[in-house]
Formats: sequence, C-alpha cells, structure tokens
Amino acid sequence: MKHLLENNRKWAETKVAQDPDYFRNLSMVGPEYLWIGCSDSRVPANELLGLPPGKVFVHRNIANVVVHSDLNALSVLQFSVEVLKVKHVIIVGHYGCKGVHTALTGGRVGLVDNWLRHVQDVAQKHERYLGSALAEVSLQSERLCELNVVEQVTNVCSTTIVQDAWERGQELTVHGFVYGLKDGLLHDLGMNISSLADLQPSTEARLAAYA
Repeated sequence: MKHLLENNRKWAETKVAQDPDYFRNLSMVGPEYLWIGCSDSRVPANELLGLPPGKVFVHRNIANVVVHSDLNALSVLQFSVEVLKVKHVIIVGHYGCKGVHTALTGGRVGLVDNWLRHVQDVAQKHERYLGSALAEVSLQSERLCELNVVEQVTNVCSTTIVQDAWERGQELTVHGFVYGLKDGLLHDLGMNISSLADLQPSTEARLAAYA
C-alpha cells in the first residue's frame, strides 16, 4: 500500500502547488447533485460531468439499484434531499454493466445473485422489450441497462423522501442517464421527473420508443 500513500502525497502537493487554497475551498463546497450509479470504477461521476470534487454527492452499488428495503441508499437520498438540498438526483447506468449482464444471462457468482434479483425482476417485467427484436445477448444487455435505469427512476420517485419534497414545494428533479464506456458520453433517456405527474407520461414515452 505504500505506493498508494505516495501517490496520494504527490497528488495533494500538486493540488496545493496549483492552488494554495484548494483544500480550504473544497471543505466549504456543497454538492448540487446526487449521483446514484454503479460501483464500476470506470464511471467516475464528477470527472465525466466535468465538475470539480464537492459538487456531486455519490452513492454506488452494483447495477445502480434503488429499492425500498435498502436503508443505505434511502439514507443517502434523504440526507441529500433534506439536508444538502440537492436539486437533481441522477440515476446513471452504463452500457457493458457486468451486473446487468449477469442478471440477464442467469449467471451465478455468489451472494450478489440475491441483489441482482432486482435487475432480473426488471427484465421479467419488461420482457417484451428484450425479445426477438434483439437477437444478440449484447443488445439485450444494453436494452436492459436502459430499462433498469427507467425502473430505478420510478423507484426513487416513489419514495416518501422525494414525494414529500415535491409536496412541500422543494425544487427537485430526478433524471435517468446511461453512460457509454466506449465513447464517454451520457445518454439522456428522457426520464426527467420534476413532479409525480411527470412520471407516467415520461415512462410511457420511453417504453414506446422500444415498441
């Protein structure tokens, strides 16, 4: 681990050399966005958004799942919305997600199989969008990455945390994006929900694109 500590020391020295107040200023920055993404380290949240550290509050798990039994994710969401007052919650999947692919193909890797059951539920719910029109498993996997984001946006919007924020007039929008590992680009799925009334028409429009 010594090389990691040395890398950290050099990094900190470089930051201070570039800006003597870097760390003092960083300690006072408040985030504007909550990013809920996959644990995959190839998807660095603030870097790919072109934002400095401190602007994005981040929660990660395998396959960017948000379920109502996950107190970790809900605690992050509640803290972000009610304490940090973020105005945007962004659920970000990514093409080439191994968790989604494993869920689609029924692979067995251990304890995480139970977690990926949530993604399998998404696949079963939207099976008609993964069928014969997409003959290749790779294309089905990419489609499921998108459908999974759509479903997680719905889950986030269905929480009492987000609904209470909307009821008290707090400015808050939930977004659904998918990141492309091969081109570095974020793809907007059109799931940009600022009120409960937005959810159904946005979801129907997204699913209609697959029909």
